[in-house]
Order: sequence, then structure tokens, then C-alpha cells
Amino acid sequence: MSHTDFTNRFAIDPLTAAGFGTDELRSNFLLPPLFVPGRIQLHYTNYDRMIVGGAVPLALELPLETIKPAGTPELLARREMIAVNIGGAGVVTVDGERFEAGTRDMVYAGMGSSVSFASISADEPAKFYLLSAPAHTRHPARHIGIGDAKRLDLGAQETSNERSIFQFVHPEGVKTCQLVVGMTSLAKGSVWNTMPCHIHDRRMEVYLYFDMAEKTRVFHLFGEPDETRHIIMKYEEAVLSPGWSIHSGAGTANYSFIWAMAGDNVDYTDVDAVAIEDMR
Repeated sequence: MSHTDFTNRFAIDPLTAAGFGTDELRSNFLLPPLFVPGRIQLHYTNYDRMIVGGAVPLALELPLETIKPAGTPELLARREMIAVNIGGAGVVTVDGERFEAGTRDMVYAGMGSSVSFASISADEPAKFYLLSAPAHTRHPARHIGIGDAKRLDLGAQETSNERSIFQFVHPEGVKTCQLVVGMTSLAKGSVWNTMPCHIHDRRMEVYLYFDMAEKTRVFHLFGEPDETRHIIMKYEEAVLSPGWSIHSGAGTANYSFIWAMAGDNVDYTDVDAVAIEDMR
């Protein structure tokens, strides 16, 4: 019996997106609920073939299953994956090797791996945020704790964007083919992320907002710099950002988000900055 649900999301060009209303923007770029108890949710996107998903194991271990859009007998036959735990303590098993993952820990699984997910306690289940992209070679499985991440403290209270960036995948750390994943946490009193903003046409990006109160909302900015739109986000929602789009936002209170990219390279500095005066 399958424990996996999936969708196949087609790519949208900037001219089409500029004509979308609220419902069309949300249906094309805001992902459905990722964290369903006892299930794995996978959303295959046609932006650099990124798969975005969630796994919430309860009493039973959840094996990673393939989906039709991947076109392979096993999901990771030609892919790599990173699982980020934002819930209770859990375990990711990669080719029989167990990796315990606390909250905000990541586990990398290389091309060709067999993977399953479990919770230490069904009363406080793990919530694994799943990110997968095509791979060209196999890298070894790795546990990446929050303490292993490269930390950058940026912004200031005066500009409402004091924040800490945690780069989990970087040149001195875990090796990937094209997945780049990190986390940003805003200090209390700060609400802006990625402002001034940028685009990187060589890579798509996806944001998962979390670590926020139930009624907190983030106004996620989207679209070409001179043709911006917004999508209002709540706790544990994820939004897709094509390479042609900015990705920035402001919340009604502080929050955290996990950002992930796939595309031509893994260079953090390969971005095209957008001056605030050029935005519309």
C-alpha cells in the first residue's frame, strides 16, 4: 500500500505570471500542504526538475517511493535528496545506515540511495521537509547538524532585517551535485528577508516558512523586479520561485525559512542584485 501522494507542476513564464490574479498565483506557485500525518507528499516541479515534499512518519516507518513524473523505478535512481527535520526527533535511514535528526538537522542522500523516514515518538512526530534534484554522480550520505552549518549574521535592527543565515551546503562542507539548502532566522523585531533582493536566472528557488505563530503571515514578494506580485504565506507553507523571479518578503512578526536551490551551479554569490529604486 502506497503512503505517497504527488502532483506534477508545470513551469510558468514571466509574461503569463504577470497576468495572474490571486487564485492563479497561489495555485501555480504556492504548494499544497506538505506535512500530512502518516503520509509523504511530493510535488514534482518543472523548474530545474526540483521535487519538493514532506514526510510525517507516525508509528510506522515511511519508505521513500518513486512517482510517475520521475520516470525511474526508484525515486533517487538519478537524483539526490536533502531531508530537513522541522518537527520532533526522527531518523532517516539511507541504504541501511541510520541518521538521527533533531529539529533543524538535515540528512543528505546521494544518487541511487534507498531512503526511509521514522519518528522517535509518534506523540511528537518528525516533520521532514524533502528536496530532491537530478544528480550526475553519487556523493556519500551525511548528517548535517545545525552546528555544522556556516553561519552569517546580517542586517540590522534599524532596517528591520537582523537575521542569521545558516548555509548547510557550502564548499567546505557536504558535497552535492546541485542542491543548495540553508536556513534563515530573523531576530525579534525584524521582519524583512532578502531585501535588497536579487534574482539568479541560473537557479530556481523554493522557500518554506516556519517557526512562526499561528496568526503570523509573511507577504512573500514574487515576480520580475519591475512587475512584482505577492503571495500571503502562513506557517509551514512553501512557495516556488522561478529563476526569473525575485524572492523576498516581510512578515507580521519574526519567522524562519528554509531556502533551497537547484540549477547550473552551487555558487551563493552568483546573483544579480536588484536596486530598491528599480523595483515596482
